[in-house]
Amino acid sequence: MTPPRVIKPAEEAQWRPDTMGKTTLFESRHLLVGLNAFELGQSHPLHSHLGMDKLYHVLEGDGVFLLEGRELPMHVGDLLVAPEGVPHGIRNTGTRRLLVLAVLAPAPISSQGAPARG
Repeated sequence: MTPPRVIKPAEEAQWRPDTMGKTTLFESRHLLVGLNAFELGQSHPLHSHLGMDKLYHVLEGDGVFLLEGRELPMHVGDLLVAPEGVPHGIRNTGTRRLLVLAVLAPAPISSQGAPARG
């Protein structure tokens, strides 16, 4: 087990020019904590999770939460909870980078039966 540590999310973010960057900050069989890093115009399309709830918390930037049939504005400090089975996604519609903390519980399980990597 990894001992607890102070995490500075902005220092851990992986920015990619071609697609949303993903970083796993913490992972156990109970919880996955990650970062989604969006350059201008990047998005994470609608998707849903079976057997997991997901929480998004906006750390930097602006954009929209994508929900089935709706787009909700997102700003620093905003939080969205997507319960199991609810389609959700994100698009950076702002004028700068967008950094979003993503928390999934329970953690996704890989094909080998261990938590999936971020």
